[in-house]
Amino acid sequence: MPKAIALYSGGLDSTLAILVAMRQGIEVTAITFLNHFGCDISDKSSCSKDPFSAAQKFGFEVKLCHLADKFMDIVKNPKFGHGKNMNPCIDCRILMLREAAELMKMRGADFIITGEVLGQRPMSQRRDTFPKIDREAGLKGYVLRPLSARLLKPTIAEESGLVDREQLCGFHGRSRKPQMALANEFGLTEYPAPAGGCLLTDPIFSYRLKELLKHNPDPSIKDISLLRLGRHFRISENMKVIVGRNERENNVIEGLAEKTDHLFWVEGYGSPLTIICGNATEDDINLAASICARYSDAKKLPEVDVTVSANGVKYTIKTPSADNAVLNEHMVQPEKKLKTASI
Repeated sequence: MPKAIALYSGGLDSTLAILVAMRQGIEVTAITFLNHFGCDISDKSSCSKDPFSAAQKFGFEVKLCHLADKFMDIVKNPKFGHGKNMNPCIDCRILMLREAAELMKMRGADFIITGEVLGQRPMSQRRDTFPKIDREAGLKGYVLRPLSARLLKPTIAEESGLVDREQLCGFHGRSRKPQMALANEFGLTEYPAPAGGCLLTDPIFSYRLKELLKHNPDPSIKDISLLRLGRHFRISENMKVIVGRNERENNVIEGLAEKTDHLFWVEGYGSPLTIICGNATEDDINLAASICARYSDAKKLPEVDVTVSANGVKYTIKTPSADNAVLNEHMVQPEKKLKTASI
C-alpha cells in the first residue's frame, strides 16, 4: 500500500487533498504544524469548529509539530521575502515541507501531499512557485497536490503508478465552489471558514509585530501572544501598555501575566484589565493607570481609583483619565491620528 505524509491545517482544502488520496487506497499520515501566529487549536473560541474532526470521522492519523524558533527566524528574515504584510509564505512552505520530509523518511512514506490549489494564493500557490518550493525543500517530484494535480506536471508518484492521475482534481483559482461540491461527495459537512488562518496576513497584527521587533528583536512567547489582544500603547523604547477590550481578552491577559507584571483595573466599574510589558518607571505606571481609567466605565469621574497589582502587592493610584492627546501620542497602530469615536 502506498504511504503519504500530508500537510494538514484542518481546513477544507487540506482535508479534501487527504480524502482524494485515501479513496485510491493510499495510507495517509497527516502532520499539523503549529507556530505562534496561527489558529490556537487549544482555544475553541479561536476556531469556528474542531479543526481535526475530519481525522476522526474519516480515520487518518494526525501528528502535531511546533515549528517554534525555526519559524520565528524566517518571519524575521525570509529568504524569499514577505507577502503584503509579515507573511513569509514561500519560506514557510519550504520549512513545513522540509519537516514533513523527515517524517516521510521515518515512516517509510513514498511522497508528500498538500492541499494547495493553483492560483488560490498570490505569493505561494503559483505555477512557477510550486517547483521552486519543492526544489528548495529537497523534494523535487515528491510533492503531490491532489486538488490541482491534473493542471501540473506529473509527480514521481503519478509516473510510477502509485497514484492514478485521472482520479485527481484540476481545481484552479480562488472559488470554493468546486471544493464544496467535492466535500459534499465525501460527506464532509463540517470544516472551518476560509481566510481565518495565519495572523501574519492581518495588517494590524503585522504592524504590531513589526513594531515589537523594532524594539525587541527577541520577543518572548508572551510578547507575541499579547499582540493578538487589546489596544497597544508604546510608552518608551522598552515598555508598552496593553488594554483589554472585553471580558475574554481580560481573562487571556490575566492568564498570560507573570507574577512580576503590573496589572491595572478599576474596582466597582466595568473595566479593562491593563498590563505593562517591559521595565516601567513610576511615571510610566501612573500613565498606564490613567490609560486604564480612560477605558473604564469610570472615565468621566474627575479622578479614578485604579487598582495596581504586582509581585503580590496591591495598591491604588488616584488619576484622571488619559485624554485624546495622550492616546494619540502612544497608541500603536498604522494610522497614528485617532478619531474621538475610535479610541
